Amino acid sequence: MSDQGSLRSTLHQRGMRMTPQRQLVLDAVRELGHATPEQVCRKVQGTASTVNITTVYRALDLLEELGLVRHTHLGHGAPTYSVEEHEHVHLACHRCGEIDEVPTETLDALAEQLRRERGFELDATHLALSGVCRSCRATEVD
Repeated sequence: MSDQGSLRSTLHQRGMRMTPQRQLVLDAVRELGHATPEQVCRKVQGTASTVNITTVYRALDLLEELGLVRHTHLGHGAPTYSVEEHEHVHLACHRCGEIDEVPTETLDALAEQLRRERGFELDATHLALSGVCRSCRATEVD
């Protein structure tokens, strides 16, 4: 549902409308890539200073319910939100905080092994792997 007309239609069917605040929150998530609610709020307040964190949380909840954004816990802090344009797994560097993405297919062998050995169905789209990124590893070698 990336089309703005279908989003408005879906909201209208639920007795809701696409408010300027909701649009600003969606636009901020798109622009920021992976962002906490607080980061989204700061971005939105750059355009609409009266929007508060409660409005941002409510908008994010609704946008997630509609399948437009997804939250992921990348560490011990607040969840991060990203636009649902493609399924991916997050790679979070625990040194510099950099977030990268890889296709969920990267974990197909692991998912199949878990299914076969444990009967466990992996939801890789809600997964963040923690480690050290290439840049941080390169500084270790120096």
